[in-house]
Amino acid sequence: MNNSNTTVVGQARTSVSNKVLKNTYILLSITLLFSAATAFISYIMNISIINPFITLGLYFLTLYLTVKNKNNSFGLFWVFCLTGLLGFTLGPILNIYINSFSNGTEIVATSMMLTGIIFLSLSAYVNYSKKDFNYIGGFITSGIIIAFLASIALLISAMMGYYFPIMMLGISGLFSLLMCGLILYQTSAIIHGGENNYIMATVTLYISIYNLFTSLLHILGAFMGEE
Repeated sequence: MNNSNTTVVGQARTSVSNKVLKNTYILLSITLLFSAATAFISYIMNISIINPFITLGLYFLTLYLTVKNKNNSFGLFWVFCLTGLLGFTLGPILNIYINSFSNGTEIVATSMMLTGIIFLSLSAYVNYSKKDFNYIGGFITSGIIIAFLASIALLISAMMGYYFPIMMLGISGLFSLLMCGLILYQTSAIIHGGENNYIMATVTLYISIYNLFTSLLHILGAFMGEE
């Protein structure tokens, strides 16, 4: 009887995990397309770089509202507000790379390709191996906080006229590694039942992809860029 109950519970848990994973990938695909559309709009409009602190304020506001409404239909609305906002702020960044380097289009395309390959490879690995990456959660969280605070410090110093390109490049490399870890962690959490809300799972994976892409863009721009 106990074995039978355990089997039923295990099957139910697997069914829920598969449903969350499916819904997450569907919503993630739609939000990525929507984000790409808003990025294209801001790109063709030739929007200038938006004040980073305004962007951060709007980002945290929409993120807060998404988390607050994660269990109701308004959560989807705020997910699209969040991803649309980040996509819109990406347009000016792409404009800079494409117009500042003779091979800017190649840099952007390579960053997109590498981001896609990394995300699909890591997701496939977790789905195939069923390995539990819950143990790296604390490390990823601590690393993101440290990298974020360091980025703010470098941003403020840059606004004051002091630039540290090597440190900026190092932080981009750190963010790339952390986002890879976050993809592993979040995908594992979905599979093993640690994340049952597809809205929050989508937001986490989207932010991972967004930060991975922008970090790779910075790294490739530094090494591949041709004036």
